[in-house]
Amino acid sequence: MTRVLFPGSFDPIHNGHVEIVEIAARLFEEVVVAAVRNPQKTPLFELEERKAILEECFAHLPNVRTTMFASLVVDLATSEGVDFIVKGLRAVSDFENELQMAQMNQAVSGVHTLFIPSASKHSFLASKLIRELARFGRHIDPMVPPPVAKRLVKRYRDG
Repeated sequence: MTRVLFPGSFDPIHNGHVEIVEIAARLFEEVVVAAVRNPQKTPLFELEERKAILEECFAHLPNVRTTMFASLVVDLATSEGVDFIVKGLRAVSDFENELQMAQMNQAVSGVHTLFIPSASKHSFLASKLIRELARFGRHIDPMVPPPVAKRLVKRYRDG
């Protein structure tokens, strides 16, 4: 059985992320989607809420499970026993950063990274831009799964 890890902050998850997970779920027997706690950022959604959102977004995929972590991706990859780390690419600029991380991860753990390019209809999506649009009350429904849209509207409406 081939198991892969798709790590990210997912703050919030958007349709580009969903696309990558759905592709990975077709290619591999198990996909572990892991929300990371990044101590260098102040999250909009706490880690536990992000995990709950991920579970809602991927309930339709029986071979996808979610987890949380606050360590190195390679440590999680090792503890989960994954065969590969999966990363999505939107543009050439993503590749430069992700390639360096992939090479470092492989050097310290032996786990290789596979890149899946996003469709052009999702290539402009970024969580930080979606948060900004939502903060100013702009329509974000076509960019995020329904559980995310609902929570973003509530978060910014209720303060």
